[in-house]
Amino acid sequence: MQDTETLPYSLPALSDEESIARARSLRDRLKERRTCRFFSDSPVPREVIEAAIEAAGSAPNGANHQPWHFAVVSTAEKKRAIREAAEEEERRFYGADGDKPKASEEWLEALAPIGTDEEKPFLETAPWLIVVFAQRKGGIDEDGKTQNYYVNESVGIACGMLIATLHEAGCATLTHTPSPMGFLREICGRPEWEKPLMIVVVGHPTDDATVPAHAVKKKPLSQITSWI
Repeated sequence: MQDTETLPYSLPALSDEESIARARSLRDRLKERRTCRFFSDSPVPREVIEAAIEAAGSAPNGANHQPWHFAVVSTAEKKRAIREAAEEEERRFYGADGDKPKASEEWLEALAPIGTDEEKPFLETAPWLIVVFAQRKGGIDEDGKTQNYYVNESVGIACGMLIATLHEAGCATLTHTPSPMGFLREICGRPEWEKPLMIVVVGHPTDDATVPAHAVKKKPLSQITSWI
């Protein structure tokens, strides 16, 4: 069996009181996060985006293959191309052109309290779009051949860390998942073994931005936990 090099690992020594305070402080900040659909064109420093992606890149993942790529889009041309292609798919989803919706009636009813529709102006207005790709192959060297493992789980955790870091930096975010998303691979110039997973829209909210009251309703701790 091949020997593996090890490195020391430690964490700051915290008292129980300090640990509880830190956990609750971060909890309270993250509970302020809301999905935003009303973005201004106010700029966000590139350094913020870089730091958030570096945080995401430290996420736990299968075999340390780090099966993700973040295509950061800021040019007006590319943002418009993404919006046009996304809205084309969204019109099919909602049946906006008079055709039968791709989405089931139950799905559309579930979305109704959120107030979403086929119009996605934020894809052009917000200063940054981070298109997240899941790499089905590639390994740590990204050779396009080596099998990656637990890809969706790994990229999902990374996206959570990305969004948390952006929120901590005072940025508004929205996760957008048009279906199908193959057009994102072409627009962003990514290889065929990468699967587009989501667009994370990043920017600042407009002065009159709102969120649906329905979106603020969160399940209580007693409902989402079992202590066994």
